[in-house]
Amino acid sequence: MNLENNKKNAIAFYKMAYLGNPVKAVEKFVGDVYIQHNPLVGDGKQPFIDYFERMHREYKDKSIEFVRCIAEGNLVALHTHQIWPGNDEYVTMDFFRFDDHGKIVEHWDAMQQIPETSAHQNTMY
Repeated sequence: MNLENNKKNAIAFYKMAYLGNPVKAVEKFVGDVYIQHNPLVGDGKQPFIDYFERMHREYKDKSIEFVRCIAEGNLVALHTHQIWPGNDEYVTMDFFRFDDHGKIVEHWDAMQQIPETSAHQNTMY
């Protein structure tokens, strides 16, 4: 298991899909199966592609920053900062499981909108 390659590939996969090319992202980085745990996205490769193609059509002016990337065993965790149209900001935590060939085969995530006010001065990053 090459942790550095998995980290690099998780970021490249997410960025490629998020910025509008989920077909290429799946072809390049996904294994034989793609198990999805996000309840808003269907299970499998094609539902993932459909979801990100729709997101790109509907929200072209979105951006993503990869704040942290942590790998252990066959898992990679990404901590991101997303800005969507209307200055909607989100913090996300994504987890990807890799197979023995270095391909992504499973995904979990949690997403939280960044509030305008906070009970403290710390950021969500």
